[in-house]
Amino acid sequence: MQIAELTTPALLLDSSAFEHNLSTLASVFPGPSLRPHVKAHKSTDIARAQLRHGHQGFTCATIREVEVLAGAGLGDDLLLANEVMDARRIGDCVATTGATVILAVDSSETILAAANGGVGDVVIDINIGLPRCGATLSDVGRLADLARSKGLNVRGVMGYEGHLMMELDRSKQRAKVEAAFLTLREAHEIVGGELVSGGGTGTFAIHKELGMVTEVQCGSYCLMDSHYAQHGFDFRQALLLLATIIHVSDQGWMVADCGLKANGMDHGNPSVNGAEVLFCSDEHITFVPTPGTSLSKSRPGDRVLITPAHCDPTVAYHEQYWLVDGGADGLSSLTQSELAAETVHGRWAVDMRAW
Repeated sequence: MQIAELTTPALLLDSSAFEHNLSTLASVFPGPSLRPHVKAHKSTDIARAQLRHGHQGFTCATIREVEVLAGAGLGDDLLLANEVMDARRIGDCVATTGATVILAVDSSETILAAANGGVGDVVIDINIGLPRCGATLSDVGRLADLARSKGLNVRGVMGYEGHLMMELDRSKQRAKVEAAFLTLREAHEIVGGELVSGGGTGTFAIHKELGMVTEVQCGSYCLMDSHYAQHGFDFRQALLLLATIIHVSDQGWMVADCGLKANGMDHGNPSVNGAEVLFCSDEHITFVPTPGTSLSKSRPGDRVLITPAHCDPTVAYHEQYWLVDGGADGLSSLTQSELAAETVHGRWAVDMRAW
């Protein structure tokens, strides 16, 4: 089909930009040194593409992501990088699929949940500055001993510096990341194991310089969004939302059919090339096009591309990606007529959404 035939809002994946992103990071972190985080894309088709680029292990955020990957034959090396209080589904998944699943633990309670749920492998999650989960440095020895006493295989440590992902001053970011991961390395000296896992799309380049982890957990790099684009990395915008203009006001604003229920909004408004976005409501995005641009001449029924501010929650609103090849210049470089005539050459399910 052509893009003009899609029902909107529709999630587009620019296959050229996507392949560029996969190749770019694989050249920096080849093979097992990158454990892609599937929470960003929630698609076994994308996970298979990442496997094709040499990354056999995956990071998960939910039990469902573990189950779907394992059921699709992608469960050779999975890390569930979140604590859970009922691990029985993970144990059942391991027993029925033969998957290898490593579970993050950070307390006596989560260790007992892992042991009682039939999980075999764990990592000790360390708090390295983000006020979320993670054990304190003073507690890691006790936790590692407890885990081993319960028959668990302690594979190492992990930490996530999410509070540093969008520090745009590179020298400040580097200093803060180094300090955070000195804590993680100290924890690893106590805990042992082969894994020192952490990092993300916003800090991958610093981790390449520092060499303080055995693997990075980047997720958003393969799709990208306007939030991470502020870093200026050599990744292209592969994820776009296709919307239809449904109203053109005499006062200069336009409305398209792509609102809060299609966009992750925690990082602010999505963006429209050549326009100022005023706000999003449940089913609408309202924007003012720049005078004199091709967008300013749009009429109801024309298509418009929207760049999400945060790819992860945006993807979770949708059931599938529609694959379109934007070429070297990307889909955003096309005129509206060129965009409408573009061929959709595939559909990939967002099959790891929900819980």
